[in-house]
Amino acid sequence: MKIKPYVEKLEESKEYKSFIVKYPDAFLAAGFFVLDLENGANIHQIDFYIPSQKKIAAFSLDGEVKLKLLETLNDKVPEELDMNTNIDLEAISGILSDEMKNRGMSETIRKIIAVIQNIDGKRIWNLNCVLSGMEILKSHIEDESQSVLKIEKTSILEIMKKMPTPKLLKAPESDDDINEEINKLDKVEAEIEKAKEKLKEELANKKGKK
Repeated sequence: MKIKPYVEKLEESKEYKSFIVKYPDAFLAAGFFVLDLENGANIHQIDFYIPSQKKIAAFSLDGEVKLKLLETLNDKVPEELDMNTNIDLEAISGILSDEMKNRGMSETIRKIIAVIQNIDGKRIWNLNCVLSGMEILKSHIEDESQSVLKIEKTSILEIMKKMPTPKLLKAPESDDDINEEINKLDKVEAEIEKAKEKLKEELANKKGKK
């Protein structure tokens, strides 16, 4: 399924209609999706940016439409996004799987955390995937051409080694331990990506001032 039907569901909701009256300057900025290929526990969220408030309005579209206002990580204004995407949500795993095979990667994809945004005028899918074998796959796909711009794989255990370890956190031993750590790392990976983007923006701003 394409993203547009979710936008239509949102626009028909009373939550959105009340929101857009209150914040007429708001515009669509991103789509956030979790594609759970094992259990089907998918998440569909569409984000609007409110310039007057410098906040993100996150609309959850699973079941009833729900709205949360979130603080932004920086003052950068995102580009407006057109949700008429060329790539279906269901097609993302196939595109990644084909690219993985071309690169000799034999793991299977268990879960995909997908964010679509406009970057430099192009719709880009930023993907973080949980693979079989305790691996994380990171990829960028251009929506219009459906071409893979970046793909790299790293070990969950390597990420965990680099992270500060809470006293109560133990090394995964059983399958249940591993699944629990994967669920935690889903959120951690998203935060890591946000932090990286913030650092890149700060570096670009410094270079621009020289």
